[in-house]
Amino acid sequence: MQETVIKFKNVTKIYKLFKNDKKRLLSIFFKNIEYKEKKAVDNVSFDIKKGESVAIFGKNGAGKSTILKIITGVTFPTKGEVSVNGRVSALLELTSGFDQEFTGRENIYLKGQILGIKDSEIKKLESEIVDFAELEEYIDQPVRTYSSGMKARLGFSINVNIKPEILIVDEALSVGDEAFRKKCIKKVNEIIQKEDVTLLFVTHSTNVAKDFCKRGMVMKKGKVVFDGEIKEAIKNYDKILK
Repeated sequence: MQETVIKFKNVTKIYKLFKNDKKRLLSIFFKNIEYKEKKAVDNVSFDIKKGESVAIFGKNGAGKSTILKIITGVTFPTKGEVSVNGRVSALLELTSGFDQEFTGRENIYLKGQILGIKDSEIKKLESEIVDFAELEEYIDQPVRTYSSGMKARLGFSINVNIKPEILIVDEALSVGDEAFRKKCIKKVNEIIQKEDVTLLFVTHSTNVAKDFCKRGMVMKKGKVVFDGEIKEAIKNYDKILK
């Protein structure tokens, strides 16, 4: 029996939408500030086992990214229970967490600390991260001098080389030029070939999802409307798009 590494039980996430930033700020101090509620995730339950590769489909606003943010601890559910067991590496906002004044190499250690990894462990992975990012002499220059593509490559390299137990990918495989994109896809494939690595892949590309995943979940208006074999999930997603 495989271990459950991600469990959602009756999870709901409600965002408060204010007319402007001023009202959002005032709401901290006053309870009578008007707002609208947006139910981004609506009573969702699912289990993901260790080693599973799962694609999540849905139109923009379906709740996919909110699910990922809850798993990574960026946001928290309004209701329900969530448990995540394992080191999570998230290819979401690849450049988040960088200090613009630090060099690329220094940011490798900073990112490692944010992810709870000891410097001694990062030291062992440093050369692998640097080589994969292909930044050459720029690795010792301040990140503020990098292009957005260079920052994304460094962020991707850090996240895929820290030996994740749970890998979360949100349309992040379009990094850099064609050769580097192929390299990224190959690297993700290598990671998920290991039986102990769990993959959650959010994408609009059903062809790419078929290459990576055996299971698919389809979301619509905050609810999971299908959860099963990847080919059937794609059929259900195509119906939503029509």
